[in-house]
Amino acid sequence: QVQLVESGGGWAQAGGSLRLSCVASGRTFSINTMGWYRQAPGKQREWVTTISSGGSTDYADSVKGRFTISRDNAKNTVYLLMNNLKPEDTAVYYCRVRTLEYPYNYWGPGTQVTVSS
Repeated sequence: QVQLVESGGGWAQAGGSLRLSCVASGRTFSINTMGWYRQAPGKQREWVTTISSGGSTDYADSVKGRFTISRDNAKNTVYLLMNNLKPEDTAVYYCRVRTLEYPYNYWGPGTQVTVSS
């Protein structure tokens, strides 16, 4: 089992910045990719960004150039630096990790990000 705990959410004004963290514990040796998803009120959960075990990154077009994902494998932590925030970034942000063993997929409980105009 892998346990995930997100932190760093909160409130920001448009144009501001926030940094999210997600700390993994448990069978962390099995973690492969790490990433972030978000779910806005009344909308489906959507993918935001992913980072591979080797550090390769990928971003949704809506956040490209504004958000940066990184990971510290020694601390079993993935970060999401969010710059130039927009009101449409308001959502609950979820950390997700894929593992090399069953059940292959874990989600954190989520952290709220609210951006006001």
